[in-house]
Amino acid sequence: MKTALYIKVEAGQIIKGDIEKIYLVCYPIFEEKETSCKEIAWGHATQIHPDRRFLMNQEDRSRLEDFRQLRREVRGSREYLLVGIDIAKDKHHAFFGTATGKTVFRRLVFENNLEGFRKLLAQAEAMKVQEGLKKVVFGMEPTGNYHKPLGEHLIRCGHGVVLVSGVAAHENRKTLDGRWDTNDTRDAANVADLVSQGKCLFYEFPVGGLQDLRNLLSLKRRLKKQEHGYRVRIRNHLLAKYFPELDRYYEQSETTALAVVRWCLDPSEVAGLEYKEFVQRVISVRGRSSQEKRLQAIWKMAVDSVGCEAGPTVEFEAQVMVEGLRQIRESIRQIEEKIHEVCCPFPEYEYLLSIPGFGRDVSAKVLGAIGDPYRFQNGRQVLKTAGFDLNAERSGKSSERAVPVISKRGKADLRFALYQAALIASVRNRDFIGYYTEKLRGREREPGIKIKMRVKLAAKLLLIAWTLMKKREFFDPSHLRVEFQPLSGGEGRER
Repeated sequence: MKTALYIKVEAGQIIKGDIEKIYLVCYPIFEEKETSCKEIAWGHATQIHPDRRFLMNQEDRSRLEDFRQLRREVRGSREYLLVGIDIAKDKHHAFFGTATGKTVFRRLVFENNLEGFRKLLAQAEAMKVQEGLKKVVFGMEPTGNYHKPLGEHLIRCGHGVVLVSGVAAHENRKTLDGRWDTNDTRDAANVADLVSQGKCLFYEFPVGGLQDLRNLLSLKRRLKKQEHGYRVRIRNHLLAKYFPELDRYYEQSETTALAVVRWCLDPSEVAGLEYKEFVQRVISVRGRSSQEKRLQAIWKMAVDSVGCEAGPTVEFEAQVMVEGLRQIRESIRQIEEKIHEVCCPFPEYEYLLSIPGFGRDVSAKVLGAIGDPYRFQNGRQVLKTAGFDLNAERSGKSSERAVPVISKRGKADLRFALYQAALIASVRNRDFIGYYTEKLRGREREPGIKIKMRVKLAAKLLLIAWTLMKKREFFDPSHLRVEFQPLSGGEGRER
């Protein structure tokens, strides 16, 4: 039996070491108490588990239940101290109030460091004691990544943290006193007012593999935009200006077109070369046979090209652009391999890969977006994550003519990936071909009906993926006949 080790720990500090008992004194908000290797999350103690991802799932579910309770009972409650925080890069502004509309402390400015966080916690504890309140909830509007250090620090210290939508904050600001001007103190009060109405969002706090996966997906998304920028620059600037005839071959064989841009962008230079010399300069011997006809056509076109005269720096620019595109694509390839490595430890990843149309990319995006499948109460919440929920403007005389369309308010990259998966599944998988054909039956002549049905199939795939993640099952064709039905109490089932 190991001897208990007692340590005094200030709020937010992380203790490392092979110990069985930790004596926590979270300055200045917690009373001294002995825990058995426990961590605090939204006021609850959770046993440490060797699987860190499993631990955070349990903690998030506990915090999620408290968040739902907060939204149900916060209006007019006399138990909550609401702290609205206006986030900035260097200094944050906090407003302290109650759900009944009382202003407890109007303005607190604290820095974005540990000393500033301690100052905020000390002030919150003092206000809670003075007003005789039981719980403290911190609300903030997401601002880039500046809110994340504070949010994670508060969660580790056992406090409730919620987010406020930027759209809701903008619309609610003018309702405070009929004015639309902004300042830091007023913005903090606006956040607290929204929390007092229950108009807030759950602060998801993923760690470990899930956080790594989301970071890599975000990095890949940014590099994809840069890759697109390079491609557009090459086609719309270099080719369109100096060798416009070459652009028609870009879609047929991008590799060949880039090789010409890299080594022989000037048509006059190409026209002055012998064909064999041109081929040797542009492309390797290994790939020559498959591109012989295309290279010969490009060589002949260079004689009558209408491209602008290329200056001495054009060749340098072309080399920089093509090399930059190559490096970005190599980085994306490495990121995709890393994403696969991060996804493999998740058992849900194998179940997602079993769905027709779901490759590594789609499965990783779905896994990163859903995370813990049990945090969703029903299928409608899952569809909102990707923006597949239907909306229509029904008001007055136009209500009869309103046609519901998807909201597109969720994750655009997830929605696009699911549509591509639906497109592939509807033309390559026998079961999905039958399902898609049945949906089209009798409506073949409607304008845009094929795209609509594939969008509906993409939403269906998302619900199937969510169900498989919950039940930990591989895909079965019978899942295509599953229809989601809401249960009483807000939960859902499949039949």
